[in-house]
Amino acid sequence: MVPKLILASSSPRRRELLELVNLAFTVRKQEFDESTITTVEPAQKVEQLAINKAKSITIYEDEVILAADTVVSFQGRIYGKPKNSDEALTMLRSLSGNVHEVYTGVMIRSLTKEISFVERTMVEFWPLEIEEIKEYIATKDPFDKAGAYGIQSQGAVLVKNIIGDYFNVMGLPISRVVRELKQFQIVPNPTRC
Repeated sequence: MVPKLILASSSPRRRELLELVNLAFTVRKQEFDESTITTVEPAQKVEQLAINKAKSITIYEDEVILAADTVVSFQGRIYGKPKNSDEALTMLRSLSGNVHEVYTGVMIRSLTKEISFVERTMVEFWPLEIEEIKEYIATKDPFDKAGAYGIQSQGAVLVKNIIGDYFNVMGLPISRVVRELKQFQIVPNPTRC
């Protein structure tokens, strides 16, 4: 029996990436209070968040849970999703002309096995004019994204260079996820439309 993949995330980008590689999955909402994770070390934080998200939902014998969390880190400070335009402006001004890190923690679990890992990607922004930042914020694109930008959407024009997994910046290092899912007998379906 092939296990069912359950995505413990409401992120449209994570769903899009699983669909991109033809993985069949079902979304199941997780209930976890993220404020209970207090570490400020980015790699530890995202891994703990992913683990707790994966463990916060009920799992059945024929299921494999996939959970993830992504943060942006710059000069030791974690940037989550901005709460408002001012916070987005502050984040983007600090990232302007600099290199920052994007961390995604991933947890994959069944009733008999658990795997967790963290992927890191370095992202360099172009030097940005204040008006350019304000125009981007006016698109509303920054508000549901860690670090106040989406590399896969209008925020792409802010990015000068990346070192590492592009898809990790979107919120899921899909290549590594696919490889790890093989250990759970879950593989992409090449004939699925």
